[in-house]
Amino acid sequence: VKGAVPAAARRDGHPARRVFQALRIAVNGELDRLSEGLDAAFDCLNEGGRLAVITFHSLEDRIVKETFVRMSSQPKIDKRIPLLPGQLEEAPYRLVTKKPILAGEAELKENNRSHSAKLRVIERVK
Repeated sequence: VKGAVPAAARRDGHPARRVFQALRIAVNGELDRLSEGLDAAFDCLNEGGRLAVITFHSLEDRIVKETFVRMSSQPKIDKRIPLLPGQLEEAPYRLVTKKPILAGEAELKENNRSHSAKLRVIERVK
C-alpha cells in the first residue's frame, strides 16, 4: 500500500489506514446501512420529534446532509403552475442546524478523536 500511495497522501498518517477504512466500509455495507437507518428513524419521528446524527467522515456526512436537505425541502412543483403561497405544500421536516455543529476547543482537548465529528439535527414539523 505504501508504494502505491503518493508521498503527499502519506503525510496524514499511515497510508494503509484509509485503504482499510474503505475496505471496511465496503465489506460491511456501512453507507447502505446508514441510509436505511435514516429512513427508519424518520418513520419513528412524531411531530416535534428531532433526529440528531453524528458523522465521522465525509461519505457519511454527505449522505446525512443530502437526506436532511431533501426531507426539509418543499416538493418540486412546475413554476408555470399559478399557485398562491398558502397553496404550496410545506416540507414535513425543518433543519434545526443549517451548518453542522463541530467540537469546541474544550472537547478537542479532552477527546482529540472528536475533530472529525459533525452533528446535524432535523425536526418533524407535521
